[in-house]
Amino acid sequence: MTPETSRDPSLPAAPHTFQVDLRGLVDLLSHHLYSSPKVYLRELLQNAVDAITARRADQPDAPAEVRLYADGATLRVEDSGVGLTEQDVHSLLATIGRSSKREGGLESARAGFLGQFGIGLLACFVVADEIRVVSRSARTPDAAPVEWSARDDGSYSVRTLAHSARPEPGTTVYLNARPGSAEWLAEDRVLTLARDFGSLLPYDVRVGEQRVTDLPAPWDRSYPGPAARRVALARHCEALFGFAPLDSIELDLPVAGVRGVAYVLPSSVSPAQQLSHRVHLKGMLLTERADGLLPDWAFFVRCVLDTDSLRPTASRESLYEDETLAGVREALGGRIREWLTGLAAGDPERLGQFLAVHHLGVKSLARHDDAMLRTMLPWLPFETTDGRVSLEEFARRHPVVHFTRSVEEYRQVAPIASAQGIGVINGGYTYDCELIERLPSVRAGTVVAELDPDTVTAHLDSVDPAEELALSGFLSVARAKLDSLGCDVALRAFHPLTVPALHLDDRAARHEQARADEEDRADDLWAGILGSLRGSAPRARLVLNHLNPLVRRISSVGDPALAATATEALYGQALLMAQRPLRPADQALLNRAFIGLLEWATHPGDHSEENGR
Repeated sequence: MTPETSRDPSLPAAPHTFQVDLRGLVDLLSHHLYSSPKVYLRELLQNAVDAITARRADQPDAPAEVRLYADGATLRVEDSGVGLTEQDVHSLLATIGRSSKREGGLESARAGFLGQFGIGLLACFVVADEIRVVSRSARTPDAAPVEWSARDDGSYSVRTLAHSARPEPGTTVYLNARPGSAEWLAEDRVLTLARDFGSLLPYDVRVGEQRVTDLPAPWDRSYPGPAARRVALARHCEALFGFAPLDSIELDLPVAGVRGVAYVLPSSVSPAQQLSHRVHLKGMLLTERADGLLPDWAFFVRCVLDTDSLRPTASRESLYEDETLAGVREALGGRIREWLTGLAAGDPERLGQFLAVHHLGVKSLARHDDAMLRTMLPWLPFETTDGRVSLEEFARRHPVVHFTRSVEEYRQVAPIASAQGIGVINGGYTYDCELIERLPSVRAGTVVAELDPDTVTAHLDSVDPAEELALSGFLSVARAKLDSLGCDVALRAFHPLTVPALHLDDRAARHEQARADEEDRADDLWAGILGSLRGSAPRARLVLNHLNPLVRRISSVGDPALAATATEALYGQALLMAQRPLRPADQALLNRAFIGLLEWATHPGDHSEENGR
């Protein structure tokens, strides 16, 4: 029996060490963790900046320089940071997942560092097949420089060098491009990436002789006056995002650890559209597509900001959703809200320009914010029978604020209601209905009521009973003709005279009609189920205008067939006026009425003979 099989089972098993396939890990980084190979340069800049930060914690007057030299085949990155000893190299560079920010008592100072995850140089293997690091420690001045060389197959070597190989403390990283990745190490590409990632870094960073950093940030610079500041920020927005903003909103929030600017879009966007925001973490670009940075209602701005409080994810390409981000989001939303309030109080012309484009975003905010709704009442536009006016102006004109819940209902009743002196607001657009219903809570004494077909019908004048009785034959024919369409017929007198008929229904009537239509098309089993769901909702109504000359002539026609065809034509015309979507049955009716009226117009005698037969 071998020693393996004779081991006492009560003893704990011998521990094993995880083995890491470096090539597999590099593939994971390049295809899943990072969005693009370009992040390799961010990692190099980050390591250099963190090394300088660490050295300056001990030596405040230490040099703070990062230099990059690229030729397409190789890249050399030099920094004047804290450097490494041979022990540091074995402990940090060769151990995946360990970060220098956890070593040497630096844990308490981690707020000053960009990197926290210990991935470090691994990202460079995305574009390089060999990495060489030469470093000399500032904390151990007598220690010799050390060289660490690694390949993407997972092998590495370490050797000490003569003091002359690196006279001053700091680190130099050398990359050799892997086949197919030379473009990422070209000087122009390196300069572009360095400026994109590092323009706000606090130290002197250069690619060759060209400066990368551009400090102070545009929002931190001094300008001759507010107008000059606005122009400068507008130019920055055009250079960064490609559009000239309507306005710029300062995002100076020291308590939240945020400094930057929000640019107001010059054109409207969908609330569902995800806009990209640029977030820098302690000067280093973290992401160009930050999600969850602003409240959902603030979809009319794009932000660029620098923060030292938000936490990045492991890839350092997005923000970690936590209480800190929630607090920053609330603070940024409050700042945008203050800007809107300030415009309402002091710059109504600019507010009008903004609302002409982005009223939807403000309405979204006002749904949940009484103060904002109260502030914006004189400014937010609504479609009404008085034209496009604000809720405040409309409420002053009408003792009762009537509204409809859909655009279709508004189109049905608006012309008639207006002629009867009833003011109506179209509540069918996004957020409008909610705001109208909340109006009494911010405007004392306001009465709000939904306008339904019964209310409209009640405001129409009744026809003299004797006259209606005289037309009973025509009305009977009309009701019989439209009964199969789920529509009743009523006779009223109303203005304007040019409207011969009005089609009125509500959501319940439309729902019942849809159920009935589906029941007619269904098989026996499904028809039985739908039949059991039959409701008692009022049916749609075709209200004929007794004041209209055409209706008077049609109602006096003695031929029942012509009266029925004319009724179908009035019904179809009323649907078209309301801009209602037509069902197949409605389309067939319109076609039949049109052809029928043409037949009557061209061969009235023939139809009389046919009716006689």
